[in-house]
Amino acid sequence: MRETNWAGNRTFTAERLFRPRDLHELQEAVARATAVKAIGSRHCFNDIADCPGGVLLDLSALGTEAVLDPEPATVTVPAAARYGDVAVQVHAAGFALANLASLPHCTVAGTVATATHGSGRRNQSLASAVSGLELVTADGEVKTYSRHDGVVVALGALGVVTRLTLDLVPSFDLRQDVFDGLPWESVYEHFDEIQDAGYSVSLFTNWARDEVDQVWVKGPGRPGADFFGARAADGPRHPAHAAGIPADNCTRQLGVPGPWHERIPHFRLDFTPSIGNELQTEYFVPARHAVEAMEAMRAIGDRLAPVLLTSEIRTVAGDGLWLSPFHGGDRVALHFTWLPDEDAVRALLPVMEDRLAPFDVRPHWGKLFHRAAEYPKLGDFRALAAELDPDGKFRSPFVRRHVFGER
Repeated sequence: MRETNWAGNRTFTAERLFRPRDLHELQEAVARATAVKAIGSRHCFNDIADCPGGVLLDLSALGTEAVLDPEPATVTVPAAARYGDVAVQVHAAGFALANLASLPHCTVAGTVATATHGSGRRNQSLASAVSGLELVTADGEVKTYSRHDGVVVALGALGVVTRLTLDLVPSFDLRQDVFDGLPWESVYEHFDEIQDAGYSVSLFTNWARDEVDQVWVKGPGRPGADFFGARAADGPRHPAHAAGIPADNCTRQLGVPGPWHERIPHFRLDFTPSIGNELQTEYFVPARHAVEAMEAMRAIGDRLAPVLLTSEIRTVAGDGLWLSPFHGGDRVALHFTWLPDEDAVRALLPVMEDRLAPFDVRPHWGKLFHRAAEYPKLGDFRALAAELDPDGKFRSPFVRRHVFGER
C-alpha cells in the first residue's frame, strides 16, 4: 500500500486500506483487526493516523449527508463529512456552526479528534460543538455518548467514530478586512484589543521583520482604516502574501459582507488550500503568556524565517475536553506553515519548544512537534482507553508515545 497524507511527507505503513460499505461491514472489520485506524482528509503531518501493519479504514462510503434537527438546533453528520459541505447545508436551513477552521476541506471526525480550531477570543475549538457521537469499539460494538468530555478529542485511541452531533447557532453574516504592516509595539501593547476587534482575528508574520505582515479581521462591522497603526490592504491577500503567493484560493476580503461559512475559513472549499504540500506546526500557550511567547519566537526569528511560508497568531477560548489543548482556559495559538523541508523543520522543533516551555506550551496533536504535553485528565483518558480497548488495537505508535508515554 502506497497511501500518503495530504502534504505527502508521510507514507502510511498499514498493510491495507479498507472502505466499508455500511456500518455492519465496519463493525466486522474492527472486530477482526488486531490493529486498526480510521482516516479522513489526511490533513495531519505526523503519524497520528497511521497503523503499522494494520488496517486503515476510509469511511467515505458510509455517506456524507447531514441530518438537521431544528428543535434542539443540532446537526448529525457522518464521520467523513467535510465541514465545508456541512456548512452549506446548515446555512441553507438558517443555522450556522459557531466556528470553522481555516480549511473547510477537512472531515468532521478527524478535525474533532485533534481539537482543531478556528479563531476568536470567545470561540472554542470545533470539538466543543460536539454534543454526541457514535463509536465502534474494539469488539465491534456500537456505543453512543452524549456530552462526554473524554470521548470527543480522542486521537482515534478509543475506537472508530461513525457519526457526530454538533450544536448549531442562528446563521449570521461577516465581512473580512485585511491590514498590512502592524507594528510589533502595537501587538504587545494592545493584543487583547486587537483580538477583540472582530469575531475572528489572525495575525501573520515571519517573526523576523520589524512589523507583523498582515492582520485579518473577520467581523460584523468595519474595524477602521487605521488599525492600531496598520494600513488597510489595497487588494486581496494570501496569508503568505509576503512570499509572493496570490490570493486566488482565499475567501472574499476587502470588507464585502457574506455568510459565515464563506468568511470564517481563510480558504475556499472549491480550491486547494494554502500551497498544498506545506508542513505545519502549532503551539498553544495560556492567554496570559501571549506577549512573552511572541517575544520568545521573535528572538529566534532569523532561524525560523528561512523555513517559513508564514506564521499565524490567534486566540481560542478554553474548554473542558480532556485532551483538548484548550482544556482549562483560553489559549493563544502560534501556528507555523513551513516550506516542505521536514529535516529543517524537525531541527527547529526542540529549539522552539525549549523557548516556549516556561509558558505551559501544548502542541497541536495533528501537526509536527517534538514533545507532547501533560494534561490534567490524562490519567482518566488512559483508563477509559484501557476499558474500551483492552487489547490495544487502537493504540498506534503515536498514541503509545504521546498518550501512554511508551517508548
